[in-house]
Amino acid sequence: MTDFINIILHLDQHLLQWIGLFGPWFYVLMFLIIFCETGLVVTPFLPGDSLLFALGALAAMENGLDVSLLLISLTIAGILGDTVNYQIGKYLGIKVFEKESRIFKKQYLDQTQAFYAKWGSFTIVAARFAPIARTFAPFVAGIGSMEYKKFISYNIIGAVTWVFTFILAGYFFGNLPIVKRNFHIVIFGVIFVSILPMLVPWVKSKLAKRA
Repeated sequence: MTDFINIILHLDQHLLQWIGLFGPWFYVLMFLIIFCETGLVVTPFLPGDSLLFALGALAAMENGLDVSLLLISLTIAGILGDTVNYQIGKYLGIKVFEKESRIFKKQYLDQTQAFYAKWGSFTIVAARFAPIARTFAPFVAGIGSMEYKKFISYNIIGAVTWVFTFILAGYFFGNLPIVKRNFHIVIFGVIFVSILPMLVPWVKSKLAKRA
């Protein structure tokens, strides 16, 4: 667990190592990570926002990554991921939450349903910016049998908005001297801001139950 946290907080350093190790296949690896983080209910722990920001920062470096290729490929990965997740929810349904496990936690379902209560169908877009909810939102949409035409529209809008926002933020701000010197703090900040949309309703629900 400590190693995983270290990788997340020092993504820029580890990504540079992976670029040297995998060469052009690095883009494929990033595609798979984003696809799995959004498309497989069993991998909500994979980095999303922080990874996109770090990739944008690396693309801004001299002889860095191709930012256009990142934007296009990772947007496609996000769209395909949510589409697969929707189908998994549609065919597996709520029964995967019947037995408590480390992956299929009832609290994840409750938090995602709270998102739907607030945002409605727009949850597919809004949840892109919230870890855990990002993974479970399309799954819950499949369970609820959201009309596929409506789902795919929000799916595309959400993927484009999410990927472009974080990659371009990293591209334009990631290599500022103050950001480079405190990159681990910035990554932590990105993660913290990302979980706020899930954290605030959860805290409110706990306080309401105590009251």
